[in-house]
Amino acid sequence: MLKKITYILIFVFLGASFGFSQNNQKPLNYRKFDQRLFHFGFMLGINTADLSTRFKPNMLDDYGTYSIENKMQPGFQLGLIGSMKLGTPLLRLKFIPTISFTERILNYYYLPANPNEDLILHEERIGSTSLEFPLLLKFRTLRYNNFAAYVIGGAQYVLDLQSKENTGQKFGDPFIKLFRDDFQYQVGAGVDFFFTFFKFSIELKMSHGFKNAFIQDDTRLSKPIDALYNRVWQLSFTFEG
Repeated sequence: MLKKITYILIFVFLGASFGFSQNNQKPLNYRKFDQRLFHFGFMLGINTADLSTRFKPNMLDDYGTYSIENKMQPGFQLGLIGSMKLGTPLLRLKFIPTISFTERILNYYYLPANPNEDLILHEERIGSTSLEFPLLLKFRTLRYNNFAAYVIGGAQYVLDLQSKENTGQKFGDPFIKLFRDDFQYQVGAGVDFFFTFFKFSIELKMSHGFKNAFIQDDTRLSKPIDALYNRVWQLSFTFEG
C-alpha cells in the first residue's frame, strides 16, 4: 500500500510539472484565500501503521524465538483543520486534531518439535484508536494558476484510547503492551488545488515516535523485544474554506 501511495504522489507531481511547463494563464479561483488570516476545514485519510522495531540479540538461544516479523496494516483517520497565515501566504501554521484507527501485527516464529515441520507462527495484533494533536508548519510554493505544492513538518501528541498500559497481564495468554501517551514527529508533502469556494489538497505524511513506546513486562512475547516505536504513513485529502 505504501508503494501505491508513493506512486499516486509521483503521478500528481509529474502532472504538476507538466502544468508548470505550460504558459497558458487561467482565471484564478478563490482569489481571497491567501488574503485571509484563518482558514478552517476537515480531513479524511487512509493510513498504514507498523512499528519501528529493535529486537534483542540471540533471540533463539535466550528466549526460544526464531524470528519476529513486523507487518503493516491499513487504517483510516478523520480530522478538523485550523490554519493560520504567518505573515506570508507561503507559510502557515496548522492544527489538525484527529481521530485515527490503526492496527499493527507482530508475527512470532518458533521452531517446531519436529525439524521436518514448518515454523510455528503466533500472530500478535495491536489495535489502537488514537486522538492526535499535530502542530505543523506548512511551506508552500508560489501559486501557479490554481495549483501549488508544499512541504509540511512538525510534531504531535498522541493519546491511545485503546492502550492496555494499565491492564493486568495474562501470562498464560500474554499480549504486547504499549504506552498510552506518545510524542511523534511528522514530515510530508502535498499539493493544493484551488476551486471556486474551497481548496482541496492531497498530502502524504509520515509520523514516527520520539520515544520507545514498548512496555517490558517479561512475558514470552515481550522478552525478545528491546524497543518499539510507533510509525504511520498517511495519505490525506483535505478541504479548506
